[in-house]
Amino acid sequence: MDRIAICPGSFDPITNGHMDIISRGSKIFDTLYVVVLQNSAKSSFFSVEERVQLIKEATQKFPNVKVDAYSGLLVDYARKVGATVNLRGLRAVSDFEYEMQITSMNRLLNQELETFFIMTRNQYSFLSSSIVKEVAKYGADISELVPPVVEKALWEKFKQK
Repeated sequence: MDRIAICPGSFDPITNGHMDIISRGSKIFDTLYVVVLQNSAKSSFFSVEERVQLIKEATQKFPNVKVDAYSGLLVDYARKVGATVNLRGLRAVSDFEYEMQITSMNRLLNQELETFFIMTRNQYSFLSSSIVKEVAKYGADISELVPPVVEKALWEKFKQK
């Protein structure tokens, strides 16, 4: 039986911290779906389509990683693709508190979906998509924070604004 996991997030944009979790998860699971969840509470810098394309380009070296977008409950998406694991990265204790709430709700809605947490590597413990966008806005070097395709897309997006 295939071990299928989902790695959900807004990925606006995907960072090297996300890539670390995806890379490590791709070694554990037979299929790993990286799912861009559409969050109506957040205003996005990149469109859903742009984020999906950036993630596809950044993860093309992982043959068992699939990229998708979904607007709805994570548990419904997990059922749709046959995933039994929700893979989440943790940076700090503050992440755990939020993730525990989400995990509890997901378990209530789908008892078959387990959540696996992977601690991010220390070099990425401070990293977030918001921080990347903020420092890029001021022209700082972000080459160690995001995949090259994302760095290029960020610079092009800021030129347009």
